[in-house]
Amino acid sequence: MATGGLFWWVGAGVLVVLELFSGTFYMLMIALGFVAAGLAHWAGLGLDSQLAIAALVAAAAVFALRRSRFGRKVRKDALHNPDVNLDIGETLNVSVWQDRRARTNYRGAQWDVELAPGEPEDARLYEITALRGSCLIVAAKKQSVQA
Repeated sequence: MATGGLFWWVGAGVLVVLELFSGTFYMLMIALGFVAAGLAHWAGLGLDSQLAIAALVAAAAVFALRRSRFGRKVRKDALHNPDVNLDIGETLNVSVWQDRRARTNYRGAQWDVELAPGEPEDARLYEITALRGSCLIVAAKKQSVQA
């Protein structure tokens, strides 16, 4: 009887260690189910009750995790993501616009440039806000105030 309860505690420990390698919280939620089953064994419940409690607690914990902000993976649009496109945030000079489009030299090559909606054409310095194919989408660069 004592060895049956030891299974739940060792299993919970193994799941916590596996959690350290995975970097998610899901193994930890299943380990909570194992802990609940270990407590059920300690309370004298039978194996079928222990298994049911482990499954219910683990499922409820995983469900709660999925509904929390920690369980959702926030996907950034690659078009505007500086982790995907290293050019986003860089500054370039555009001297002449035609219908909110231009060609400019950037990183040693000619690029198509398109002005973001609502941005003025008279700024000279622009910041890259998105990359659509080989077209740079730019916005007027905000001038920093020096004290």
